[in-house]
Amino acid sequence: MPDTLKITLAQLNQSVGDIAGNAKGVLAARAAAGKSDLVVFPELHLIGYPPEDLILKPSLIERAAAELQKLAEATASDGPAMLVGSAFVLDGALHNGVALLDQGKVAAVRLKHELPNYGTFDEMRLFQPGPLPEPVILRGTMIGVPVGEDIWRIEVCRHLADFGAEILVCINGSPYEINKEALRIEGVAKRRAVDTGLPLAYLNRVGGQDELVFDGASFAVNGDGGLAVQLRDWEEQVVETRWTKTAKGWRCDRGTVETLAENPEDIYSAMVLSLRDYVERHGFPGVVLGLSGGIDSATCAAIAVDALGADRVWGVMMPSRFTSTQSREDAAACARMLGIRYAEMPIGAAVDGFDSMLGEAFDGLPRDLAEENLQSRVRGAALMALSNKFGPMLLATANKSELSVGYATIYGDMAGGYNPLKDAYKTTVYALANWRNRNVARIGLGPSGQVIPEGVLTREPTAELHEGQRDSDLLPPYEVLDPILIGLVEHDKSVEQLVNEGFERATVARVECLLHRAEYKRRQSPPGVKLTARNFGRDRRYPLTHAFRSG
Repeated sequence: MPDTLKITLAQLNQSVGDIAGNAKGVLAARAAAGKSDLVVFPELHLIGYPPEDLILKPSLIERAAAELQKLAEATASDGPAMLVGSAFVLDGALHNGVALLDQGKVAAVRLKHELPNYGTFDEMRLFQPGPLPEPVILRGTMIGVPVGEDIWRIEVCRHLADFGAEILVCINGSPYEINKEALRIEGVAKRRAVDTGLPLAYLNRVGGQDELVFDGASFAVNGDGGLAVQLRDWEEQVVETRWTKTAKGWRCDRGTVETLAENPEDIYSAMVLSLRDYVERHGFPGVVLGLSGGIDSATCAAIAVDALGADRVWGVMMPSRFTSTQSREDAAACARMLGIRYAEMPIGAAVDGFDSMLGEAFDGLPRDLAEENLQSRVRGAALMALSNKFGPMLLATANKSELSVGYATIYGDMAGGYNPLKDAYKTTVYALANWRNRNVARIGLGPSGQVIPEGVLTREPTAELHEGQRDSDLLPPYEVLDPILIGLVEHDKSVEQLVNEGFERATVARVECLLHRAEYKRRQSPPGVKLTARNFGRDRRYPLTHAFRSG
């Protein structure tokens, strides 16, 4: 039996449903792995993760099975064995699992035992749990292959160790979430390694899939909990790891330990990669967005340039009679700094037309929100017209603070195909903008230096829907609002709990009321990348109509 093993970790992107394309990527990674003994691919890699209800189509399962057999046959030639994640039907039940492909055949299949059913995950409605798995044998070595959630609970890893596993290789589709990297390594993987005394390789996928984005950041730890290898985050990598059998068992040799992106670069990178994959996989030639001279649209424009390149981003300033000279100048300056296409299209004539059309119905009534929101809706309609005529996807730009309290116009600035800021609070947006003016994300395509004008960062936030308007006319300052929202949304705290933390009761109660009343708006908003533990959509599913208030 060999006393060394070479295991290649293929940290790859996937395209859900593109079985042939994903299989092609498997073969390319195997070819790049050279003389490795084994190449490992992420969870459900052949089908793409998460497949959601697409996995219930029998034709997809049949196609995946046929493609898996072709991959197995490819291992008859010189080269490494492969661990490939896919879906399997056994005794009429659908399973999430992994196949060991070796010597021209499917040598073994192991099924996921722990099915997550919280937050973004609802695998219990799609798959049946497999039995507690036993190790697979590769080159005389017993390798345990926990799948995804199997590593987050101790039972599977202990069972594998009890049945003779010498190395654990865990394949994952673990979505990005702020501060999750530390949880994976310190809170889960090292604990499992120390609990079992076994070295562990943790392979995660990378790339965007609708509202989820996967950061990669794969790694290997030894049985003493020491980090041996760390792959980069936010990029595809195919990395060979070397393992040595000692008197005390197997160890992963020390390899490259990459430095992961710190906050807020990790958040910014999540937005960039998710937008890039969303636009590319839907076949849009680029994006168009309203460039208002405010912080949200400027930050969205920077994200879009870093995701797609400046030549694929079109910013449009659409001034009304309430738009300040500073807003117009800042929007134009932002476009110049980013190097994007820019146009100014005044909306006064269109707004006047609506005022005239509605004049009889509105006669005798004071101007209020109805007239103000016409401006936003005219802009939304015009931007959608540009999208329809020329093909770029419209980006929405409302942040999580605004969406939380309904301070965004449905069918207006909420219009669009994707919203990079949907899960970013206003204070987070400011942090990202300030960071981007001093840095370029490793995966970004945009220019270095300042890309967001100083005036955008320093002026008081305003939607400019009437003379002298400021966000603070209707909302608490964002440095007060955001902590309240984090308590209500992320932690399900009551009004009383937040009051005990020092917030004013009337303010908290009003914010809670606004939060619940705006649910119908959020239900109609475009998708946006998940960043926090409780994003609107997958993580937080509230009834549109309910009467509960906590204070």
